Amino acid sequence: MPQPHDFSIGIDFGTSNTVVAIASPDGQVEALTFEHGGESLKVYVTALCFWDERHGNGLRTQVEGGPWAIEQFLEGLHAHRFIQSFKTFAASATFKETRIFRERYGFEDLLSAFLRTLVRHGGSRLDWSARNVIIGRPVQFAGYNPNDDLAMQRYRAAFGRLGAEHARYVYEPVGAAFFYARQLDHDATVLVADFGGGTSDFSVMRFSKAGGVLRAEPLGHAGIGIAGDAFDYRIVDRVVSPRLGKGGLYRSMDKILSIPNHYYANFARWNQLAMMKGSGDLKELRELARAALEPEPLEKFIDIVEYDLGFALYRAVSSAKVALSSQEETDFSFRSEGVDIQARITRADFDGWIAEDVQKIAGTVDEALAKAGVKPEQIERVFLTGGTSFVPTIRRLFVERFGESCLTSADQFESIAYGLALIGQSEEPGRWAVAN
Repeated sequence: MPQPHDFSIGIDFGTSNTVVAIASPDGQVEALTFEHGGESLKVYVTALCFWDERHGNGLRTQVEGGPWAIEQFLEGLHAHRFIQSFKTFAASATFKETRIFRERYGFEDLLSAFLRTLVRHGGSRLDWSARNVIIGRPVQFAGYNPNDDLAMQRYRAAFGRLGAEHARYVYEPVGAAFFYARQLDHDATVLVADFGGGTSDFSVMRFSKAGGVLRAEPLGHAGIGIAGDAFDYRIVDRVVSPRLGKGGLYRSMDKILSIPNHYYANFARWNQLAMMKGSGDLKELRELARAALEPEPLEKFIDIVEYDLGFALYRAVSSAKVALSSQEETDFSFRSEGVDIQARITRADFDGWIAEDVQKIAGTVDEALAKAGVKPEQIERVFLTGGTSFVPTIRRLFVERFGESCLTSADQFESIAYGLALIGQSEEPGRWAVAN
């Protein structure tokens, strides 16, 4: 019977969700499950909830992650900070820290706190002494002017705190490619398109089998910090923000000025919205509301930040986006704490809002092909993974370039982690590791 250290672990730390897979030496692979609310979950939501509890004469900060973070947040029994999409800060040199109650947290602190909750709920199978620990990373990190070296320093510091100093880091679409390659019964050149919450990553791989052994050659990679969260941004920016004072005016001395747009840019990004309560933005917004010609919309904006309604808003936006993947129009609905926003969204509207994003994604696909020295007609299979791959205009992009018959897909959440774990059991797992 294989010993625990003979197993390999694949970790897909995602912007929206995190999945852990475990592979045994015989090639069997399965996702780590989390028992919550009577369900066995294979997906661990990438979210944190901090709250204070009284111990003796003082307060002690508690933290939960995944579905337990959401549960704690929704119960609302204590003052809390709810944080989501924090992976987006990984490569940001401007993000130094955030204050949570009495302590300051850098990115490494947030990630290690999240990982500790994952270990606590994952049980003994999540053993960092496994023969190989393979962690996914984007080809291109999200954010403005992302610093890949900084992101990897932060990853290594956070995972190192939990005993995974020996971990290897592999491009996420390469993990997805290994998962898909198990289906191949012949040699093939494959384009893997991985659409996450923060990034869209593409890898061109050449797979061959000899003597029953799968061999793979990476031909080219490219990525861009535009994905599901960016599409959410467009909905918030066009549907929600105008009803919360965007484009409004305020009086300063004897001048009438426009309300600064940067508050709405932060508001429409899930990672930034999660941080607004702990920054000076809330105080500034209250001052603007007192001077606004129409204060009520700004007051609703303040309520969303003050009452931590970002997660509820995220779910409403996500529901609308998913509905538009199968319907020509949908009703957007958000009601909470006196804030009531209703709107009709058509797919044509949504397609227009994301057109520039889709064009940039298309350019990144072309970049991956160019780096690989491969023309579209030389791609035999296109493997799509991630929820954004179901957006009709994204799927149409690949159909037009490669043809419907070339496209295939798999589980939108688990394929990357499965593939990463399988790389850990391959002949040369170190070959796939990214240098930095």
